[in-house]
Amino acid sequence: MSTSTTRRVKLANLAPEFYQALNALDATAGAGLDANFAHLIRTHASQINGCAYCADMHSLDYLHGEGPQQKLNLLPVWRESRNLFTEQEQAALELTEAITLVS
Repeated sequence: MSTSTTRRVKLANLAPEFYQALNALDATAGAGLDANFAHLIRTHASQINGCAYCADMHSLDYLHGEGPQQKLNLLPVWRESRNLFTEQEQAALELTEAITLVS
């Protein structure tokens, strides 16, 4: 069995000003949102981007906020389990898929 690793660009080192601006944008975008809602959406974006570290971090944040495990489990197939997700969550997941892919 072999494993492969993907080299990831360390944006904070490569373009620190851009990285800081991206973090500020993320903080602004999350302002006024329920924290667990934001963690759920960030988890999905991390899954789309293929970032295991980020997906793990955001999913743990979601669970620590007492988000339901079942919703997290079915996040990659949310369209097939729409009854678990609110209309707001579905819209946010749809938008996330439309604008997310950085790798």
